[in-house]
Amino acid sequence: MSDDRRETGLSRTIDLRLNPEADLSDLLEHLRDGGLVAYPTETVYGLGSACTTEGVHRVRMTKRREAKKPLIALVESVRQVEGLRWTEQARELARIFWPGAVTLVLDDPRGMFPPGVGIEGTVGVRMSSHPVPARLVSELGGAVTSTSLNEPGSAPVSSGHEARAVLERLGVADVWVIDGGALPASGPSTIVDCTKSEPVVLREGTVPIGRLRCAIPEIHGYTAK
Repeated sequence: MSDDRRETGLSRTIDLRLNPEADLSDLLEHLRDGGLVAYPTETVYGLGSACTTEGVHRVRMTKRREAKKPLIALVESVRQVEGLRWTEQARELARIFWPGAVTLVLDDPRGMFPPGVGIEGTVGVRMSSHPVPARLVSELGGAVTSTSLNEPGSAPVSSGHEARAVLERLGVADVWVIDGGALPASGPSTIVDCTKSEPVVLREGTVPIGRLRCAIPEIHGYTAK
């Protein structure tokens, strides 16, 4: 096995610290077959899959995700998900804050995403500013699901080493890990519901609501405690 790729009892690792241009073809095939991957984002390490029924099911089972809690879909561009219902405000937020840590919840009238990604006919999408998921969705040719990688009740992980340790403790088999090194401390992405006439902040994260209101003054719904 090459220097940039190694195996543990439960996972395979591609270490991009050693070789940033490492070949991802085997990993991409793994995703197309419904497999899972742990990878760095601009916030924390995420657990994801291709947006297939099998992949989404595996992510939700691994995370023990409640039915009412959606996943996030990382996309390459607005053009890739033009089939979603884009309001003028959503397009403006994407224009200003993508790529970056702002997730937009949009209606999915055509059923572009399988059940389990979003809920009640909506889906949260984001264009990541981190080079790893950006490369994944580009080379895969489709969206990749994202949810924070952590044990139930524990904080998300911020390094490839922690990601492998969590997968070992969870006993999750056959998950690829992309090790991009340690991430700086960060909050989660900010989530904005753009399915109504006026956007509503569902979660204030790395991008504060004040910055969003500089672009869309009518954004509301978040009350600081």
